[in-house]
Amino acid sequence: MLINLKQFKGFAIHALDGNLGVAQQFYFDDVSWAIRYLTVDTGGWLSGKRVLISPYSVTGIDWQARRINVSLTKSQVAGSPEVDTHLPVSRQHEAAFLGYYAYPYYWGGPSLWGPEFFPVVLTAPIAAAPAVADTNKKEESPDSHLRSCDVVTGYFMEATDGEIGHLAGFLMDSETWAIRYLEVATRNWWPGKKVLVSPSWIESLSWMDSEIRTGLSRTVIKSAPEYDESLPVTREYESELHRHYGRPPWWLHEPSHSSPFAAVLAVAR
Repeated sequence: MLINLKQFKGFAIHALDGNLGVAQQFYFDDVSWAIRYLTVDTGGWLSGKRVLISPYSVTGIDWQARRINVSLTKSQVAGSPEVDTHLPVSRQHEAAFLGYYAYPYYWGGPSLWGPEFFPVVLTAPIAAAPAVADTNKKEESPDSHLRSCDVVTGYFMEATDGEIGHLAGFLMDSETWAIRYLEVATRNWWPGKKVLVSPSWIESLSWMDSEIRTGLSRTVIKSAPEYDESLPVTREYESELHRHYGRPPWWLHEPSHSSPFAAVLAVAR
């Protein structure tokens, strides 16, 4: 199931023993284009502290209640390593966070989530976290590729022959948490419309210039099937999209099996 991240804003984050706060923003890594964390504004119960939550802990999404359920307790979250979510999240902070929860490093394996293709919920106790961190320390890189979706939204989109519009949003796979498409507002054309572009067609992302470059032409992007965020993105629409761009669909290159938590992650809306 594909989800526009704008729909997640303000969702309640519900722990095993109560409400943690509300979803505020999302961090993705610009190498694999996957959502690695969401930030939670904890409000009064934790003195307004903003904390990170990993998709590893997500067990279900209740669309009607606008709630994301996680397999954590409030005390676990309260004791998690301090991270200033107003600043870039460093690899050192990530290592401390993942080590605390005994989660594997996603950058330490062959798949999207390290050893697994899906962010499988783990059952290892927090007491095992230091050992996990020590085991993976040799794989740690000083460079973090985490970027805030909020910060990147609005970046100019450059086609091979000039500017075509700006980045307006992200569409995420609810099973893998991979970003499947970028929502592009083609404001340079009149009348403008919104279209989708796959991250795999992006050639570069410049933080200095607030610019994203793609290997597609303006004409191809302009004539792409229109994206209407009020409608679900069906496989039929995706197939039409990939035929238009002349690019193979993403699902041909990924495991055919579903996440063991697909049933709860893709709750009917």
